[in-house]
Amino acid sequence: MAPSAIDQPSSEASWFDRDDLRTSFTLAMSAMYKAEVPLYGDLVRIVGDVNQSTLGSALDPKVMAMRYGDVAASRLDVERHGAIRLGTPHELRTVRRIFALIGLYPVGYYDLSPAGLPMHATCFRPKTETSLHKNPFRVFTSVLRPELIKDPRARDLALDLLSKRNIFSDELMQLLSLGDAQNGRVTLDQGRRLVAEAMKTFSWHGTAAASHDDYQCLKDEHPILADIACFRSSHINHLTPRTLCITSAQDLMKAEGLMVKDRIEGPPARSCPILLRQTSFLAIEEPIKFLSAGDSPCDSLVQGSHRARFGEIEERGAAVTPAGRRLYDELLEEAMAVAARSSEEPSPEEFDKLVETVFEKYPDDWSELRSRDLIYCTFEATSKGMEARLPKQSFHLEALLEQGLVEAFPMTYEDFLPLSAAGIFQSNLGSKSPPRETQASPDLAGMEDVLGARLDDADEIYRAAQAESLAKCASKLGIEVYV
Repeated sequence: MAPSAIDQPSSEASWFDRDDLRTSFTLAMSAMYKAEVPLYGDLVRIVGDVNQSTLGSALDPKVMAMRYGDVAASRLDVERHGAIRLGTPHELRTVRRIFALIGLYPVGYYDLSPAGLPMHATCFRPKTETSLHKNPFRVFTSVLRPELIKDPRARDLALDLLSKRNIFSDELMQLLSLGDAQNGRVTLDQGRRLVAEAMKTFSWHGTAAASHDDYQCLKDEHPILADIACFRSSHINHLTPRTLCITSAQDLMKAEGLMVKDRIEGPPARSCPILLRQTSFLAIEEPIKFLSAGDSPCDSLVQGSHRARFGEIEERGAAVTPAGRRLYDELLEEAMAVAARSSEEPSPEEFDKLVETVFEKYPDDWSELRSRDLIYCTFEATSKGMEARLPKQSFHLEALLEQGLVEAFPMTYEDFLPLSAAGIFQSNLGSKSPPRETQASPDLAGMEDVLGARLDDADEIYRAAQAESLAKCASKLGIEVYV
């Protein structure tokens, strides 16, 4: 493809702000997904109604800020996370280049093998508070681990299919090269073209890149393997809006006849929500045309169907520290162990009640959560603190908080829970594919090698944001603060 004149920016070129480009990308993906999965439009409407009702309630603004963090309508309206499944190192590295241009970076490692999924994942997301405030778009991005495919025939077939496909257009690759040459920037025109070309990578194609026999072979090994290897794109399989009350949204989804998942994944409902709660309506069965097998004419297509794409919503709580995460994991394991000892498998309602009972051991008070170092917080000087004209000396943070000179606000959790993600995935793979445990160890080094980059540590990002917030608060008060 020959470069066009517009590919050569002048010295006065207007560069596309990464945050603005990410918003254009998010809106384009939302419009595309709504056209492909009309029920997504219903989901956005339901979440919008719940959020409007919650924001319009009589709750004190401070209570709202404590419970929901950054609840600005502008953020909620655009906030989404998507999920894609990739097959090869080349696909993952190229997607990393796309996301870098819109200000998304790989944060965290997620091992999905304990849930029987032959994949591991990372989350591409913004890292700075400014970028998160403007648009906290995230993409949960998983990639195949071929060594976890047990059947050699299925593994060889999947790798053969993946070696033949190309999910990136020539123009997209050219734009990525331009972005690299321009220090990770694109012009306004290049940005608009980038978004349009990237949508082709993540859109749905009605014709598979495999025969129905090959599809069935991979599906028999694992349904998610067929979803990764048999198609012409890395189709977005869900686009998730954030709700401020997932219980209300779930009830409305049921009332409108959506095939809602039988339980909400993540922590139980709490006065002080933590981490992430997720639910979904079940994947839609979509018609797909498969290539003919054997010596049949190439234009002889076989009609079939595929089930992978679904609607998901999420409720985000406070980001927890390593100590908070250990306590969460311990209590969840305790609940699952109790359920496993039961003579009969508990119903979803019974399991939720069990989890709720076990999680009574997890503090449900913001002050206690903070003082026990279970959550990350940001800090703000109060009007009382500003009026106090404190002497220029060192103060202990606890003393400032107790005297009402400084306020602490829980930091929003911006990442994911692998067990919850796997639970959502499994619920949409079909009843004929129960979870199968995969004996494997996490492979962070392997993921970084496939990615071609280092994974950022989410806790380091939260800790740095908390420290920066405290430093700004101390500077505003003209004092030093120690913890």
